[in-house]
Amino acid sequence: MTVLILTCEEDVTADMVVARLHELGIPLVRLDPADLPGDVAVSAEYVKGDFEGYLKSGERVVGLSSLRSVWVRRPGTPGAHAPESSAWLTAESGHALHGVLDCTPARWMNHPVASLRARHKAWQLRAAHHSGFPVPPTVITSFPTVARQFARTYRDVVVKSVSGGHPTDPPMVLPTTRISPDMDFSGVAAGPTLFQLHIPKQADVRLTCVGGQLFAARRKADPEQVDSRYGEGGLWEPIEVPDRVRDAVDAYMCYAQLAYGAFDFAEDADRTWWFLECNQGGQFGFVQLDTDQPIAQAVAAWLAAEPSPH
Repeated sequence: MTVLILTCEEDVTADMVVARLHELGIPLVRLDPADLPGDVAVSAEYVKGDFEGYLKSGERVVGLSSLRSVWVRRPGTPGAHAPESSAWLTAESGHALHGVLDCTPARWMNHPVASLRARHKAWQLRAAHHSGFPVPPTVITSFPTVARQFARTYRDVVVKSVSGGHPTDPPMVLPTTRISPDMDFSGVAAGPTLFQLHIPKQADVRLTCVGGQLFAARRKADPEQVDSRYGEGGLWEPIEVPDRVRDAVDAYMCYAQLAYGAFDFAEDADRTWWFLECNQGGQFGFVQLDTDQPIAQAVAAWLAAEPSPH
């Protein structure tokens, strides 16, 4: 049976897993939904209670019934590479591809429906609290008076993007920044803004969960640096996962219905791991390179496992 990888053409992290799958002798097809229609094609026919058909990517063809797993890594928007792309083509291509794939026996890492919900910062914070993680007091608001009151209550506060844009996406990114309670909050009315209690951290912790396997790494924090995504930083070092964190991760992943998650924590002076976010499609290559933790191997092994019979 075949592993299907949905990602863009240049994805070094996916390359690491592809290499492991080749070592295991597992057939795979890698495609970008942005190439549908075009280099990618799909055909499925409803026959006797199910869909039968195939996917084509370049010269590779795979039967839908022979898919063992689908890894949603960094896929492009369906139809985006078409000569005449449009919102209509994106909708039609996306519904066709994902609707047909959802009819297969394949396992998902992660299912698009679960991933879409798990991307929302507010949902993450609530899920984290109910899973047992310490979560900093947070407010998302477009009311200047609410923002001002929150800052005056907690005094040491940071402002960050609600959508969590990455530094490599300049139009979307907003660096996490400490602010003064006395600042002018009138600009909050221009759009929803997230304010959060600042956690004075001793270290950043990245915990990668792959199908229940946990890989945690710690990097000493620069006290003057609020957003660790900017700046050089030191090397990541592997660390053990405390039992209380392990239990909370298990609860979160079960509740979120995710097979993969990259958790970010701020470790304070008491060694408490404060939940900041869980990226359902977060990178792990940089951690593996520093720590030699076999994360790519774990992803490949999960994708290579046979799907459960319906």
